[in-house]
Amino acid sequence: MTVFTSATPRSLDDPGFREHYLRLVGDGDEYGAIEAVNALLDEGVPAQRIMTDLIAGTQQRVGELWAANEWSIAREHAATAISERALASVAARTHVRPRRGRITIACVDGEWHALPVRILAEMLRLDGWRVDFLGASVPGPHLVTHLHQTGPDAVALSCMISTRLPRAHAAITACRAAGVPVIAGGRGFGPGGRYAEKLTADAWADGAEAAVARLATDWPPPIDDPSTAAFLGDDEYTWVVRGRGELIAATLEHLAATYPHVRDYDQRQTDATAEDTGHIIDFLAAALYVGDDRLFTDFIDWTNAVLTARDVPTQALAAGLRAIRDQLHDWPSSLRMLDAGLARLDPK
Repeated sequence: MTVFTSATPRSLDDPGFREHYLRLVGDGDEYGAIEAVNALLDEGVPAQRIMTDLIAGTQQRVGELWAANEWSIAREHAATAISERALASVAARTHVRPRRGRITIACVDGEWHALPVRILAEMLRLDGWRVDFLGASVPGPHLVTHLHQTGPDAVALSCMISTRLPRAHAAITACRAAGVPVIAGGRGFGPGGRYAEKLTADAWADGAEAAVARLATDWPPPIDDPSTAAFLGDDEYTWVVRGRGELIAATLEHLAATYPHVRDYDQRQTDATAEDTGHIIDFLAAALYVGDDRLFTDFIDWTNAVLTARDVPTQALAAGLRAIRDQLHDWPSSLRMLDAGLARLDPK
């Protein structure tokens, strides 16, 4: 249990406080983390700042430490759980009677990163909304049923991973067909929310503070005819999605023939290669769905950095892309995206 001393940073404006809190969650010190946020509340720091600047900011740093291979998945999960407890502690000390309206908040189906939208839920409660927080991975039909049962003024949908964009599109379309406007958020919608408008969301917000401000100003927006929302996937997208399992198996077989190091992999390495291949195919499918090569090349850049931090050579990733490419030789958009990804790995 953490003991606060005169040397312990006590101000959120002191950069040392953020490092102090990061150490607490990284060490699994739940009680220390809760004491830290309560100390800030006692000093008069607004709860909103604690949620966004400290808890959300630390969570972003936790993700970076995992990507850099400095923290394990287990440590990252433990830190997230402690931040959820700290957030609950802050929420328990703040009470605002609803005065604005009712909003439903959920992660799209298959999206499990719930802490960002939990922070949004608490921020909106503080701003006077009645909030229905549905949590992680909410299937579209269940979300729509909830809307019909509760009649909210808005839906806030979070998508942190771009592979969930087709499901996000289905959820957005269903919500709008039910007469409820949608505000979208999460890095899965791309830098600046570039895919939110394409998927017919009524608004985009870059973070909880922006969402609170947007909902407090000119909401709800008028909803145009929901039937105009087009299905974005084409035959190529459908083929890649339906053939995912066969693509993974064929790619691994081809990789063993073209990249000899694979033959020496143990079971753990083989399983990891199959999982990474699946991620590549999923991001390729998402890029095909929205028709944007950047979604795929950005993922390749990120994957290369993550694998490099784990001592996996760039040549291994390039070999995997070539192996996938050989299975998709009849599909021009896939070839273009895979070639663009390969070019990012070998600019020469």
